[in-house]
Amino acid sequence: MMNKTFIGLLFVASFLACNNAPKETAKEEVVSDTVTSPEVITYPEYSGTEPTKPEETELYEPVPPTVNPTEKNGAPSDAIILFDGTSLDNWVNSEDGTQADWILNDDGSMTVKNKAGDIQTKQKFGDFQLHIEWKSPAEIQGEGQSRANSGVFLQGIYEIQVLDNNNNDTYTNGQVGSIYKQGAPLAKSSVPSGEWNTYDIIYHAPEFNDQGGKIKSATVTVLHNGVLIQDHTEIKGTTPYIGWPKNEPHGKGPIKLQDHGDNSRVSYRNIWLREL
Repeated sequence: MMNKTFIGLLFVASFLACNNAPKETAKEEVVSDTVTSPEVITYPEYSGTEPTKPEETELYEPVPPTVNPTEKNGAPSDAIILFDGTSLDNWVNSEDGTQADWILNDDGSMTVKNKAGDIQTKQKFGDFQLHIEWKSPAEIQGEGQSRANSGVFLQGIYEIQVLDNNNNDTYTNGQVGSIYKQGAPLAKSSVPSGEWNTYDIIYHAPEFNDQGGKIKSATVTVLHNGVLIQDHTEIKGTTPYIGWPKNEPHGKGPIKLQDHGDNSRVSYRNIWLREL
């Protein structure tokens, strides 16, 4: 028979061994704090073995077309002349499609005819470069939004504000050069009241899917008298006086000029467009 003392010692040793064994701890749930980074831009045409000779990165096609920058009375040779000061034949009333009824001036400009209605081009456009010149009257009348208020509507929908803001503050997303009620301009660069301003506008139209949902916003770049005031700015939808921007699907549209209806007396001249 085994000695009782030995059995007791064996039991104590086993007990101590069990208590001293490493205890399994509860596994803590690991929460990843990894932030998904934007997809890195790569250029497949610049992959593979890097060229070692200059001629290996020289391209000769396609050849860009030649454009004479001043062939059409100061407009580029490939421009569509929308208004040259001789007639309003390219323009119609926006409401009913009848012949535009604004004032044709002897100096080659046209002036908003009060309450005659907005006018727009007969032609419709998608992406384009637009040049347009405008001026407020030298004789100051009104204040705020009631001083020489008009607008250039891209595709007949999205307004770039025309306004005499000289010593005439208003809400910044409604001042001259704004995307009306959406985007204030980066700077105010108007010439003195009564002198000619220029807008040079680069516009890319929005895109919609087959279900009518917008999949790409319109963008606009505007130079006002040569100063960058909208820099590839996203247009978030329509530019209403009241309410949020809307995004109903549409195709090409006209260039529209606004009759604000309060005797704005804004004049326009030298309007041309290049389709992109």
